[in-house]
Order: sequence, then structure tokens, then C-alpha cells
Amino acid sequence: MSAVVNTVREETPFRRFVSRFAEDRIAVAGFVIFVLIVLAAVLAPLYAPQNPYDLARVDLMDSRLPPGAKSLEGFTMLLGSDGVGRDIFSAIFYGLRISLAVGAVSCLIAASVGMTMGLIAAYFGGRVETLIMRLVDLQLSLPSVLVALILVAMFGKGVDKIILALVLVQWAYYARTVRGSALVERRKDYVKAARCLGLPDARIVFGEILPNCLAPVIVVATVQTAHAISLEATLSFLGVGLPQTEPSLGVLIANGFQYMMSGKYWISFFPGLALLITIVAINLVGDRLRDVLNPRLER
Repeated sequence: MSAVVNTVREETPFRRFVSRFAEDRIAVAGFVIFVLIVLAAVLAPLYAPQNPYDLARVDLMDSRLPPGAKSLEGFTMLLGSDGVGRDIFSAIFYGLRISLAVGAVSCLIAASVGMTMGLIAAYFGGRVETLIMRLVDLQLSLPSVLVALILVAMFGKGVDKIILALVLVQWAYYARTVRGSALVERRKDYVKAARCLGLPDARIVFGEILPNCLAPVIVVATVQTAHAISLEATLSFLGVGLPQTEPSLGVLIANGFQYMMSGKYWISFFPGLALLITIVAINLVGDRLRDVLNPRLER
């Protein structure tokens, strides 16, 4: 009896998913790195030697110090300081909090909007589907960076403005993905049975069809989270994203760009390296999720 119970436990969908995901060591390494990055960002106030948001802790006399130099407060700046005297090490992890929050929140809102629009288009069809999909085609035909740049220039600087711009840029990816999956699900017998039972359309769409369309959405959400983080950094680097008082990774890279030719490489290099590691880690996880959730793509 115990052997049968153990066999059943081993064959649960979650255990099967974990075992298949763990077969790719590179993806597991990416997942571990991403978890460590999230923990480091969340716990930054506990170990970071300086709060880069606190202007009383920032001194211009500490500006552009090389890695390993001592600050006026007496702590060692492991990665040096930027042009206004902020500790790069502290600013990176405080900046990661902003970057991860922007990526996660914009992904959640964009996914909610995109899934709703895609489900409505697939379920009702006709002119509703035509209108929604033409909007999707128009959105996807434009470069996302250009659209985000125009939107942020219109809305102004700030975290909430960037999140709104990223939602307007990314919702179409989710809408197209969900619509394709929902078109397949709409023709299946369980949807016809639900209609025969007289269930409301909202119950059929969100209670029956949506759960069967989540697998590709998870993959898209992972990739788009990394895309949102890179877009935020790009906008901040161009000077239309976050203000200078909020040291996101893009702001830190932009602050050090003007000093690159004078040899002050660390101001941009270390924030850029942190951004690169974060995006690569998320993409490694997303690539493996694509293979696991779609066995036909398994290598």
C-alpha cells in the first residue's frame, strides 16, 4: 500500500513539473540567481551601508570614489560611489527594488488586461474580435521602446507613470497569446456543455476557458517581466523615466555615462552588470518554462 501511495505522490503534476524543470541545470542556476536577487533587493535596508534615498546620508565629498575607498562616514564603498556621492553597492540593491517592482506590477496589470481582451475576442468573435485584434496588430507593429518613450514623455516622470506606459505597451502580447489558446478551447466539448447548461458567459470565459490558457501566459509573463525591467532602465537612461532622486539601475547607468571617458568606469559598469544578470536569469527561467509547459518544444 505504501508503495502505491508513494507512486501516486511522485506522479502529481507539481512534482512532475519540478522534476522536468530541474533537468536543465542552467535554468535552475538562473532561478536560484533570480531568487537571490529578489531577496537581496527586499532585504537591502538590513545590510546596505547607506540609504541612497536619504539626502542627509549623501555627501558630495564622497563623489566618484573608486571601489574600496572609505567614505566620510567611515564605511567602505565596495563598488565605489557615483557623481553625487551615493554608494554604488547600496544604490544597486535599492535600485533593484524599483526595477523588480516595476516589472512585476506592470506584468500583473498588463496580463490582466491582455487576458481579458484576448478571452473576449476569442469567445464572442465577430466585430468584437476584429476590433480587438486590429488594436493588437497596431500595438505590436510599433517598436515598444518608441511607444514607451512617447507615453512617458506625455505622462511625465515617476514610477506610476512608467508602470502605466509599460502596461499600454505590453498588454497586446498577452491578448494575442490568450486569444490563440482560447480559440482552441472554445471548440471543445466542455465549453459546449457549459453553454447547454445555461452558464453565464463570464463564468464560461473566466471559470472554464481561462484556466486552460494559463500555461502560455506564464511563459509570456516571464519574458515580459524581463522586458519591462530593461525598458524601465532604457527610459531612465534616456532621462524620461525615474528622477535622479530615485536611483534605479537605469538612472545609475546614466549618471556614470558622462564619466566613462575619464576612467570612472565603475559608476555605470556595476549597475549595468546587475541589470544584465537579472535579465539573463529571468530569461533562462522563462526559456525553460516554455519547454516544460509545452512538451513539443522539449529538446
